[in-house]
Amino acid sequence: MSNFYDDNSKNETDPLLIDIADYALNHEIRSKEAYETSRYMLMDSIASGMVALNFPECTKHLGPIVPGTVVPNGVRVPGTQFELDPVQGAFNIGCIIRWLDFNDTWLAKEWGHPSDNLGAILAVADYVSRSNMAEGKAPLTMKEVLTAAIKAHEIQGILALENSFNRVGLDHVLLVKVASTAVATVMLGGNRQEVINAVSNAWIDNSSLRTYRHAPNAGSRKSWAAGDATSRAVRLAMMALKGEMGYASALSAPTWGFQDVLFKGQELKLGRPLDSYVMENVLFKISFPAEFHAQTAVECAFQLHNEVKDRLDEIEEILLTTHEAAIRIISKKGPLHNPADRDHCLQYMVAIGLIFGDLTAEHYEDEVARDPRIDRLRDKMTVSEEKQFSVDYLDPDKRSIANAIQIRFKDGTATEKVVVEYPIGHRRRRQEGIPKLIEKFESSLKTRFPKKQVAQIMELCSDQQRLEHTAVPDFMKLLTI
Repeated sequence: MSNFYDDNSKNETDPLLIDIADYALNHEIRSKEAYETSRYMLMDSIASGMVALNFPECTKHLGPIVPGTVVPNGVRVPGTQFELDPVQGAFNIGCIIRWLDFNDTWLAKEWGHPSDNLGAILAVADYVSRSNMAEGKAPLTMKEVLTAAIKAHEIQGILALENSFNRVGLDHVLLVKVASTAVATVMLGGNRQEVINAVSNAWIDNSSLRTYRHAPNAGSRKSWAAGDATSRAVRLAMMALKGEMGYASALSAPTWGFQDVLFKGQELKLGRPLDSYVMENVLFKISFPAEFHAQTAVECAFQLHNEVKDRLDEIEEILLTTHEAAIRIISKKGPLHNPADRDHCLQYMVAIGLIFGDLTAEHYEDEVARDPRIDRLRDKMTVSEEKQFSVDYLDPDKRSIANAIQIRFKDGTATEKVVVEYPIGHRRRRQEGIPKLIEKFESSLKTRFPKKQVAQIMELCSDQQRLEHTAVPDFMKLLTI
């Protein structure tokens, strides 16, 4: 007996695939704010990558898959001497940007880090440019990189507004793969159908589970998962350019499409028209590396540090008031087994802030984690939801990430309840945050490059017009050692 699932007639292309392809290929970005923010995002991402290069657990993943491989017109990996094929180059760049959980963030029904897409964007831009120059053609400019970044941010972020992949156990790097595939295919010269084909393959490529982000399995894969997604995106884009077919109903096909297999039958939707909203509103992690739902909690802890640093043994209870997403993702009791476990623990990050008045990547390492004061403070923490914080978190006009801390002492006294609604990296605090972002960029460059080279990089990146007109290979060369 025949039924609908036996029907092998061709379906119309899923509208979402068309919307993503048309936006990536044809939409003109007119927002000056988006381009300026994209420049700051580029600086912030490079800063995050340069700091990550100081950690052997990160650098062990870098370089060619087969040692000694030489790639003509290869992709330069910032802060290193590697020149790699574009697929491995994307993995390397994506890995260093994401390693320390220090790059930008987007929070909605889904979460993620849109600058992860720079792994694919910079790799493809350098590869295409160097290949063009070898054939006597013009290289891409950095404005094309900034444009691709705006579009990748938008695709990933707008999909995150109304579609909660974490609720069905899927990791947000799926959206990195989709966004990177779309813009990489365009940068490689793909036409509309090739972009659709590539993006359809990204959706049906299955998805990473969130296993490695949550207790009891939180681990270092969360630091290279985005690099993995960007490298796969470049691979799919390059396959599409060679004529590999796509799948018109990759999302909507009954039984076998993404929505039925992995999204519990829910229809994927765009929360708003694709333009430049996400780049304009993206959140920067400026002052310290911490999972973003905890950023304001750590700021609260910093404010309380001087008041409590000499009274840690007198603390009776630490009251943490937060939003629902933070409780679901990073509230964690019991032993913490590795740096990846610690930088996704709200209570650990707050304890570090209270004890030290600071938070750096080194605070997640084993040497610091052995300090018995940390777990003693964690044991005294009570975490509860403030409903208004959760409402404001999802409000598109606010997009707050609020946390509050109050500390009660054994003698019956207490601190004031410290509330921070918007972290320093929020759009509402851009004027305050950008100078600190520039400081972060310069200080990170100094860990990798000599003074003259640092000055050259800073001078170029401080000039919007000059940067936009710079050829990609010139920019990438400036970042090599």
